[in-house]
Formats: sequence, C-alpha cells, structure tokens
Amino acid sequence: VGVGSDDVIAMAYMTFFNSDKPVLFPDITYSFYDVWAEVYGVPYKTVPLTGDFRIRAEDYTCENGGVIFPNPNAPTGVLESLDTVEAIVKANPDSVVIVDEAYIDFGGESCLPLINKYDNLLVVQTFSKSRSMAGMRIGFAMGSEKLIKYMNDVKFSVNSYTMNRVTQLCGAAAVRDREYFTETVSRIIATRERTKKELSAMGFVFPDSRSNFIFAKPPVKKAGEVFAELKKRRIFVRWWDKPVIRDYLRISIGTDAEMDRFFEALREVLA
Repeated sequence: VGVGSDDVIAMAYMTFFNSDKPVLFPDITYSFYDVWAEVYGVPYKTVPLTGDFRIRAEDYTCENGGVIFPNPNAPTGVLESLDTVEAIVKANPDSVVIVDEAYIDFGGESCLPLINKYDNLLVVQTFSKSRSMAGMRIGFAMGSEKLIKYMNDVKFSVNSYTMNRVTQLCGAAAVRDREYFTETVSRIIATRERTKKELSAMGFVFPDSRSNFIFAKPPVKKAGEVFAELKKRRIFVRWWDKPVIRDYLRISIGTDAEMDRFFEALREVLA
C-alpha cells in the first residue's frame, strides 16, 4: 500500500525499472509516466495508439525494460479487453508489466485474476476514484509474492511509514461497505451515460468511455476555444495543447446538477 497510486507506481519504478532497456508505455496516457522515468533516470519509449486510441498488443513485443499502461486509459477512457492485457503480459516474461487500474470500477473487468497465472504482472488500484476518497490518499499494488516482497524491500529502505492509522481504518471501512460503493459507482456510471447522450446530441465525437470522464471532440469550435470559454464561466475541463489530443476535451463526470449546468454553458459556447 502507499499514499495514493502515484506513490505506489513511483515505488514500482524504483523497484523494477532499472535496466538500460526502455520502458514502454502509450504515447497518449497518464502524464506522470514519463515524469517518473525522467526523475529516476529510466529510459523509456512511447508507443503510438491506433487512430481510435487503442493499444496494439503486438507493439509491446519488442525488447524492453518493463511495460506500464492504464486500463481504462487516461485521458481517453478507452478500455482494453482482458485478452489484450494478457497478450502483453504473456509476451514479456522477462519484464514486469504494470497495469494501472485507477478507473477499472467504472465499467471494466479487472485483470487481477491474472496475477495467479503470471508472476511478472503488477496490478495497481486506488481509492481516489470509484471510492471517492482522493483526500485520504490510498493506493495499492497486487502481484506475485515475489514482486510484492521486492517492492516492500525498496519501500522499507526509503520510508516505512507512508500511511497513517486513520487512513488505514477509513480504507478498511470503505472496503467493508460494499453497498455504498456499488451505489455511488452506479450513480456515476448513469450520469456518464446520460452525458454521452447529451454530448452526442450536440455533435461531439468521442471514444466510448469506461471511466469517470469522457474524452470528447467538440463540433463547430476548436477544443481550446471551448476550454477558454467554459473557464470564463467557472466551469473547468481538461485540455492539452499537444499533437492529436489538442482537438479533445477531457470532461469529468460530476453530479447531475453540475452536469446540467455544464450542458447549459456548453450550448451557449457552441451557439
């Protein structure tokens, strides 16, 4: 366990990504993967997604020093099948493959059962998204006994006490309260599906999201312009001025009331 999944993944970088071969991850992905690589002096190579933002398992069969990718992906929200995940893990028996499942509870099937089949697979999850406990900072990794031992060896040599007792108790209580977890996740999924319909009706184009956000390309106006206009109205979405994704906005799913306000502002901006 660690102080959020970022802490856990950073520890995994320190533990497993220490060869001269490049670590592989998608070119459109979580923005900290390359940051950690640069901080820890890890060589890396970004692998292009397909035109519809999907991972090709065959692109991860080259020689490497490790693999990491999120599923569903961020910022696209695209979910890869278990077959794709397993193909990547199976093709890299000499490398540790980290699957970052921060958003898996919003409509995906976890690859966690595969840790019993492959001792090179590390699955990372968090309480910050589906359990709505971002402020508590709880992340955890699951894998073979060997991988977890290696991570603990590194962790205990750096900082043994990364999580306080109150956070541990709150996390344990959250795990026990399955009913509340199911209710809140179902509510977010329902609002996400309603948001898809609203955006489609306005002419937005987006890959099917299985996360708590939608990666959407606006009609009529450029994404950067829409971002700026929404910001003037104190409505905040994500926009990156980078190749390919500069045409898209990442729209987080809020409450129904918040999304209604967002839709109203969006219609004004696009008018």
